[in-house]
Amino acid sequence: MTQKIASLKKLQESGKNIHRLPFSIRILLENVLRNHDGFAVTDDHLNTLMNWDAAGTDKDIPFKPARVLMQDFTGVPAVVDITSIRAEFVRKGGDGAKINPAIPVDLVIDHSVQVDYFGTDYSYQENVKLEYERNAERYQLLKWAQQGLANLTVVPPGMGICHQVNLEYLAKGVVEREGWAFPDTLVGTDSHTPMVNGIGVLGWGVGGIEAEAAMLGQPVYFTCPQVIGLKLTGEIPAGCTATDMVLSITKILRDTGVVGKFVEVFGDGLDKLTVTDRATISNMSPEFGCTVTYFPIDDQTLDYMARTNRSAEQIDLVKKYCQENMLWRTGKEEIEYSRIVELDLGTLEPTVAGPKRPQDKILVKELDSTFRTVLDQDFKRNYVAFDDRREHAWLNEGGSGTQFVQEATEEHKETLAANTADLRSVKIKLKNGEYRLSDGSIVIAAITSCTNTSNPSVMIGAGLVAKKAVEKGLRTRSWVKTSLAPGSKVVTKYLERSGLSTDLEALRFHTVGYGCTSCIGNSGPLPPHIAEAIDNSEMVVASVLSGNRNFEARVHPQVKMNFLMSPMLVVAYALIGRVDVNLMEDPLSYDPNGNPIYLKDIWPTQAEINETIKKAMQKEDFKEVYDVIFDGDEEWKKLEAPEGKEFVWDKESTYIREVPFFKNLPAEPLALTEIQGARVLLYLGDSVTTDHISPAGSFNEESAAGKYLLSRGIDRKDFNSYGSRRGNHEVMMRGTFANVRIRNKITEREGGYSVYFPTKETLTVYDTAMKYKADGTPLVVLAGKDYGSGSSRDWAAKGSSLLGIRAVIAESFERIHRSNLVGMGILPIEFPDGQSAHSLGLTGEEEISITGMASDLKPFKMVKVRALKASGEAIEFDARARLDSDIDVEYFKHGGILQYVLRSYLSR
Repeated sequence: MTQKIASLKKLQESGKNIHRLPFSIRILLENVLRNHDGFAVTDDHLNTLMNWDAAGTDKDIPFKPARVLMQDFTGVPAVVDITSIRAEFVRKGGDGAKINPAIPVDLVIDHSVQVDYFGTDYSYQENVKLEYERNAERYQLLKWAQQGLANLTVVPPGMGICHQVNLEYLAKGVVEREGWAFPDTLVGTDSHTPMVNGIGVLGWGVGGIEAEAAMLGQPVYFTCPQVIGLKLTGEIPAGCTATDMVLSITKILRDTGVVGKFVEVFGDGLDKLTVTDRATISNMSPEFGCTVTYFPIDDQTLDYMARTNRSAEQIDLVKKYCQENMLWRTGKEEIEYSRIVELDLGTLEPTVAGPKRPQDKILVKELDSTFRTVLDQDFKRNYVAFDDRREHAWLNEGGSGTQFVQEATEEHKETLAANTADLRSVKIKLKNGEYRLSDGSIVIAAITSCTNTSNPSVMIGAGLVAKKAVEKGLRTRSWVKTSLAPGSKVVTKYLERSGLSTDLEALRFHTVGYGCTSCIGNSGPLPPHIAEAIDNSEMVVASVLSGNRNFEARVHPQVKMNFLMSPMLVVAYALIGRVDVNLMEDPLSYDPNGNPIYLKDIWPTQAEINETIKKAMQKEDFKEVYDVIFDGDEEWKKLEAPEGKEFVWDKESTYIREVPFFKNLPAEPLALTEIQGARVLLYLGDSVTTDHISPAGSFNEESAAGKYLLSRGIDRKDFNSYGSRRGNHEVMMRGTFANVRIRNKITEREGGYSVYFPTKETLTVYDTAMKYKADGTPLVVLAGKDYGSGSSRDWAAKGSSLLGIRAVIAESFERIHRSNLVGMGILPIEFPDGQSAHSLGLTGEEEISITGMASDLKPFKMVKVRALKASGEAIEFDARARLDSDIDVEYFKHGGILQYVLRSYLSR
C-alpha cells in the first residue's frame, strides 16, 4: 500500500499475539498505536490493548474516532457550543474561521418530524409543514452551520434517519487522510450508532460532552472492554425474518449480561447474513446492553458497498487495507473471547417483543395468551373473549362528531367504575360507521425505525404482504393509526418501482416522513374519538411497530402496551386490529365472500422477496438520492438563515442562545482555589440517574423553565419539550434537578426543591441556586452509590455547572457522568471506602470546605473535607478526588474540556 498504516501485522511479527485478539480490540489497538503521543495516549494504553485480558480489567483506554455522527436533538447543543467558542475567539481578536470541528462531523436532522397526519396522500407534505413551523429557530442555526462551519455537514430534514444514511452512504470502511489509511471509526450522539457495526465500522453512542471532545480532537476514554463472542450457525428458516432474529438475540444477550461489554459476531451463520441483516442486529446493541455488536469486514461487506454505489477505488482500498492489517474476516480465525454465546438460526420462530421491554420475547403463536396474562397480572382485569364483550361506558356525543354507545339494555347502563374487574370495551359510533374498541386493540401500527427500514428484505416483504392482503379484499381496521417512515429515500424508490407503494397505501400505510417518528415517541396525537375513549374508559390499548424500543409511554403516552416486530407483521396486525389473537392459527379477517384469510395466505416466500428486490433495487437509486443529500427540499431551500462565518445570535430567541461558559474567558486558567463555606444544594440517595438530573420531557407553567418562557411571552401551548430547547441554557439550567420524582433529603418536598439555609426557605433547586449565587456561595452535592447512572446526558453536567455546583461528593460514580463532570469543571469526590454521608453523620445543613486542590493536584489525589454544623461541631474526613488521569487534571484546571480546547486555539 502507498499509504502509511499503523501496522498490526508488524506487531504480530514482533512476537505479539495479535491473531488471538477480537477484531474490535484490534481496531482499538490500531487507534492507540497511530495516535500515541505519550500524554493523552500512552505506553500504558498500548500495553493494555496489546496484552488484552479476556477476563476484563478496570483500566481505561483512549479512543480517537475518525468522525462524529449527530442527530438534531443532541447535535443542536454541540453546534451552539462550538459556535459560542468561535464567538469568544472573535471577541479576543481571533479569526473565527479557524474554529471548526477537528474531525469530520455529520449531523442528520431526523428527530423532529412527528406523525400528525396519516393515511392520506397529503400526510407527508402536512407533517413537513408542521415540522418547519415548530423547529424554525433550531433549523436556522443548523442551516447556518451547514455553510459556516468547516468539517461539518448537515443533512436537512426529510432526507432520512442518521443511522441508515450512515450505513448507506457516510460509512467508508477505511479512511484515507493526510497520507494515512486507517479504519473508519466514529462516536455518535445517539445510542443506536452501533448500527454501522454491521458494515464493519466500529462506532457507538456517547454523551454530548464526549462527542464534543471528540469533534474538537480530544480522545474519548472508556474502560477496556470484555468481548463476548456471539456464534451464529445455520440460516434463517422460511417464514422468519431478520427481525425475528434480532429480537431472539436481544433475549439471549440480556440473559447473558453484556452491559458495558463489546459483542463480536462469528460463525458460519454470517455467510448467509447480508449487511442489512447484520445491521438490524447491530442497531439493537443498546437493547442488548452492550456497547457495540461488531461484524468484521468480509466479502458480504464489499458486496453491499458495491450495491450502494461506493466507488471501486474505495472498495479496493477497504479490501487491501483489511487484508494487509489483520482486519479481514476469513471465518478461520482462532480468536479468544471473554465468553461465547451461541444461536442456531434454524431454530427461529416468528417473534415479537413486549409489552414494555425489548428483551421480553414472545412467539407470535403465544401473544394471545401473553396478553391475557399481562392484563390479569399488571392491570387486574379478567379477559373477556372477543365475541362476548359488552360495552362498559356511556359517553356523550362530542364535538368530534363521535358517539360512544353501549348496548341498549337496562342492566348495562351503569357508567364505568374505576375498579371494574373485566376487560374494558366501548362501541364507537362515527358518522361513517361504527366499531368496538377494547383492551388489546391496536391503535398505532408503525413501519418505523432504521432497525428495519434499512433492510430491503423486510420492507419489500411488508409490501408483498400488503399486496396479497389487498388482492384478498382485506383492509386495515378503522381504529388503527398507520404510518410508514422510511430511513432513506432509497426505500421509497424501490417500493415505487416494484409497485408495492400502491398496495401499502391501499392499507393506509402512506409515507408520513423520513425520520424516527414513532420509534422515538413522535407518533403524534391519536384521533380525538380514540383518545377520548381510551382516557374515559382507562383502556389498555396497544401499538405494533418495527422499532427498537417499547418502554411504557415511549411510543405514545396513552398506549400502555407496545410490541416490536417486523414490518411484515406490523401490516398483518393492522389488518386484524388487536393483539389478543394467535396469528399462526386465527384468521386475520374474511374476504368479501366470507372466506377466512390466514397469515399464511398473504405471507410471501423468501424467493418472492428476493426476486422483487432483484428487480426493484438499483445501484443508481443510491447515486441519485445521495448526490443531493445535503441540498434539502424546497422548505429547506426557502428557510432564511444567517450567513457568513460568525453566527448572529437572536436575543429574542427562546430556542437558541449563546452559552455563557466561554464569555470573557481569560487567556490563562485562573489559579485553582480551595472550596470554602459551600452549601449543600442537594443531598441524594443511591442510583440517582441522569434522568433525575437532566432536563427531559415536557414541563408546565409552574416550573422554573415554564415561568421563564411565560416571562418571555411564550404561551403554554408553545412550550414544546426540554429536548427541543437544548440550545437554550436558560431553559435547561432551570430544568436541571427538576424531575418530579427526585428526592432531596434536605427538604420534605418531593421533586426539584431545595432549601436556602440563611432564611430556611424551600424553593425550586434553580431559585435556591440563584440566591446562593447572588451571595457568592459555592455549592456541592452529596450523593450515594452509582451517581449519574443511566443514559449519558450532557446537560446533567452542564446544568450542574450553571447552577454553581463546584463538587459532587458521592459513594461512587457512573463512568461517563464522572467524566462529564470533569469535562464541565466540577470535581467528583468519593467518600472513603465503606463510608457515606449518612454514616459520617452529615445532614446536608452543614457548611462544606474542601482543601487540597490548590496545589500539587494529580490523579486520584486525596483531599480534605470539613463539614461545619450550626452548633460549631465539625466533621472531617479525607476523600479521593476522581480525576483519573493527567488529562483529567488539565481539563479541571481549565474549568472544563471546552475551555481547554479554546485556550489551545488562543495559544496558537
